[in-house]
This record gives sequence, C-alpha cells and structure tokens, in this order.
Amino acid sequence: MSPVHDLLTEQIGHEYFASQQYIAIAAWYDQQALPQLAAHFYAQSVEERNHAMMIVQYLIDREARVVIPGVPEVRNDFESVFEPLELALAQEREVTGQFETLIALARSEHDYLGEQFLHWFLKEQVEEVASISTLLQVARRVGENVMLLEDYLARESVGAEEADPTAPSAAGGAL
Repeated sequence: MSPVHDLLTEQIGHEYFASQQYIAIAAWYDQQALPQLAAHFYAQSVEERNHAMMIVQYLIDREARVVIPGVPEVRNDFESVFEPLELALAQEREVTGQFETLIALARSEHDYLGEQFLHWFLKEQVEEVASISTLLQVARRVGENVMLLEDYLARESVGAEEADPTAPSAAGGAL
C-alpha cells in the first residue's frame, strides 16, 4: 500500500470517530429535549459515515487493500449546550488539518489521482467549519435561552443542503 493509502485508512477511522461523536452529541441533545440540535447532529453523523465510505470506495477503485480501523471512545457527557458545539468545531478543525496533511502527502508522492480525490474533502471542510462556527456564534449570542437556538436551526436549516453532485461515490451508496 502507498503512504497515501495508509493515511487514507487512518482517515476512515477519523471519519467513523467523528460519526460516533456526533451520535453521542445528538443523543445528549435529545435527552435535553432539544430536537433541532439533536436532528442536526444525527444528520452530521450520517454525513461523516458517508465520508468514510467515500474513502472506502476510492480505495476499492484504486485496487488498494481496505482496512476498517476501530475508533476511540467518544465523549458522552457535557455540562452545557455550548460544550458539544465547541467540541464539534474543534473536531472539524482537526479533520481539516488531517485532509491538508493527506493532500500534501499525495502531492509529495506524485499521487495525482489521490490529490484530485482529496480536493473535494477540503471544499467540504470549509463548509463544515463555517457551519458549526456559525452555529456556535448564534448559541453564544442567545446565551441560556436555547429555545432561540432551536428556532434558529428550524428556520435556517443550518447544514441542511442538497446532495453535492461532485461528491465522490460512497461504497454501498450514501445514506
């Protein structure tokens, strides 16, 4: 396996970890009777799962060995409505850095197909960071009146966008 494919295998694990973390965040919001925040993070979880499956499909298409790594334990307990949002933003920034490292490696290894595949993920990360950053800004603005945040999510459909026709195919189909 090439160094790029090795790092892509690690990225599959990072994407599944993000998916699991978003399920934990969604469940926590659900238990706080905040259905809009819960729905937002349940949807984010599916999106992260789809990202992992896009990488799986790419490796299959490149005839590389596919290995699905395990994921570390996620955080399940939070003290405030803000903490899961702060965690999500930090996680998205970390994932952005992971994709930047991947694209730099692909470029240095002259893996032009890998580099081309990874460009879509960089574009996606810009959107992800901007979306969660906006949500956190609104949350801080409304303070303890989280029902205003729920109203904002219901009204603005933050992160709810149509399927991107330029997205890579996901193994088994996107959910």
